[in-house]
Amino acid sequence: MPIEPILLIHGGAGDITDARVPGKLEGMKKSLRSAIEHLIPANGGEGSSLDAVEAAVRSMECDENFNAGYGACLNLDGKAEVEASIMEGDKLRAGCVTLIHDIMHPISVARYVMQKTQHTFLGGSAAQKFALDQGFEQMADGSLVTDDARRALQEFKDRQAKGLDTIFARTELDAEKSQDKEPVGESGSTVGAVAIDTKGNIAVATSTGGITGKVSGRIGDTPLLGCGTYADNQIGGVSTTGHGETIMRFNLAQKILAKIQYGNKTAQQATEEACKEMTERLVGTGGAITIDAKGQVGIYWTSKRMAYAYVKSGKIFYGINHNEQFEEEL
Repeated sequence: MPIEPILLIHGGAGDITDARVPGKLEGMKKSLRSAIEHLIPANGGEGSSLDAVEAAVRSMECDENFNAGYGACLNLDGKAEVEASIMEGDKLRAGCVTLIHDIMHPISVARYVMQKTQHTFLGGSAAQKFALDQGFEQMADGSLVTDDARRALQEFKDRQAKGLDTIFARTELDAEKSQDKEPVGESGSTVGAVAIDTKGNIAVATSTGGITGKVSGRIGDTPLLGCGTYADNQIGGVSTTGHGETIMRFNLAQKILAKIQYGNKTAQQATEEACKEMTERLVGTGGAITIDAKGQVGIYWTSKRMAYAYVKSGKIFYGINHNEQFEEEL
């Protein structure tokens, strides 16, 4: 039986302030509207879950409301080192990249790794050279850096100088935050997308700028299969967001899929249980979006907020707070 196609995205989980909520919600709706044609073509043709997740993430990589591509957070040297992964659940092909810079769409570079090489993961200068060899534009130094990212890095350095806690570094900063009065909260505004098409093909894409104040060369959960991204048509697909070191150590994406496969959990049960167990065990917070092989959706987070949205049956459903969801026509 044909499966109803669904496109589900997230715009990051963490200490998202009130001032940033409208931009995230609008950015996600724009992302869905730009990508849904790839999943549900207007001409009635065959959609592609892989094309849909890439398009959705590309849209958010162009939007400074998200920590991916333009708007990525900065390392201690003031540079934006970005990373991404993409995976399809039929043959379990995947592409991952890390430590690339001044390239707007790392998610597309990851797809090129998947489709144009015999490898799965490229990093650093080799990944940068590969991207340029494939025709990706090398933007001017600092082109992806925003004023918000600069302020976030300055806040991080100020707190370090005062001997204050910087374990869970912020990736977002605006005028609502006072660095003297409020602690740095956990924030991991990674962007991600999961989709299932009418044939049951599941695809996942995830992209990020990491965390503010990271040392040069730090790699997070986003490009790691089983942590930030995983897709398997027989089980489901997951994209995660939050504190990268926590998600890596817990192997969050695989934990969710294991609950579906071996625990007979629904997508929602598996996502909620795994996120809660991660935070109980490791303190760090995060969230995940899931679509299982039956087309069921799972959304949960242990952070203060997580921005999410999905398209189903011609409507957009979206939210950023627990127990609060909105909907509107596509």
